[in-house]
Amino acid sequence: MPRPTKQSPERGSARIRLLEAARDVVRTKGFAATAVDELCKSADVTKGAFFHQFGSKDALGVAAAEFWAETTSAFFAAAPYHAPSDPLERILAYVAFRKAIIAGDLAEFTCLVGTMAQEVFASSPAIRDACGRSILGHAATLVADIEAARRERGITGDWTAESLARHTQTIIQGGFVLAKAGNDPELARESLDHLERYIRHLFHVTEEVET
Repeated sequence: MPRPTKQSPERGSARIRLLEAARDVVRTKGFAATAVDELCKSADVTKGAFFHQFGSKDALGVAAAEFWAETTSAFFAAAPYHAPSDPLERILAYVAFRKAIIAGDLAEFTCLVGTMAQEVFASSPAIRDACGRSILGHAATLVADIEAARRERGITGDWTAESLARHTQTIIQGGFVLAKAGNDPELARESLDHLERYIRHLFHVTEEVET
């Protein structure tokens, strides 16, 4: 995911500032440990303004997941991995791009919706579902290239483009968990190296494909 920079309090509406605060604070502390008062302080808004905008902390969680989906969709749509003409090269370029943006502090590159989904999947179905729409929606952007690569290379098997697209997100999200558990971003990069090898194996690629 992108590594957003924090905005100064005077920029953007109260709603946007609160969403940006949630994006940054929740990735650092987790959803449960993030207090409304802390979000208000970070966004430089009053508690009254918070509840005027969202009504509850859970409503903020849903909105934050949707805000994350919107902003990261734009980020990935403009990313350079779309440039190669060959669909398999685009898939491998996507994996390389995901590895390249694993940089800086853990909270700067890990996934907001992945973090929240792990915490609230049972306690807040509304937040869980918003996180699921974000993660699965992003996976869906890979399906056309995977299907095209299968077709062009005559790849058959008991797997689908949709399932491989979802698997990429399983590896990415799992890599974030390992990076947090080991306090080492290299663990996430290592996972993506293995994902690249797996994709090459599925498509019977033995030589390096330009990405």
